[in-house]
Parts: sequence; C-alpha cells; structure tokens
Amino acid sequence: MADTPADLTWTRVAPEDAEGPGPWIEIAFGAGDLVHLRETGDPDTVVTTTRTKWDAFTQGVRAGEFDHFADEAT
Repeated sequence: MADTPADLTWTRVAPEDAEGPGPWIEIAFGAGDLVHLRETGDPDTVVTTTRTKWDAFTQGVRAGEFDHFADEAT
C-alpha cells in the first residue's frame, strides 16, 4: 500500500467517558475512497482499506456478526 498521506484528520474511537491515552483505534477517511486505521500506541503502523470494505465491516458489527469474538475474549 502507498505511504499514508500526511494531511489526514485522525479521529480517536473510544467511549465518551474514556480517560487516558488508550490504546484506542483511530480512523481517518482519505482521498480516493480510502479508509485508514491505526492504534494510538503505534501511530506509524497504518492499515488501509476501501470505503466499501469499511462499510461492509461496520454493517457486520451492527448486525452482531462478530459477537463471537467478544465472547471468546472473556
């Protein structure tokens, strides 16, 4: 994947009452229909995907398609 653009606006995805530095996921919507994701603790490692794939993922989260992963972590 190409270098991450320097002019992205990153948004931290965390609960409203969250305190401290995280680690949290940050998301930035870039040019060319690209979506960039990174962790606050490792901002130099960026995962890039397309808006179409991101939308499919978020729809799956809302539909509960990944709930079994949360159950395994407990």
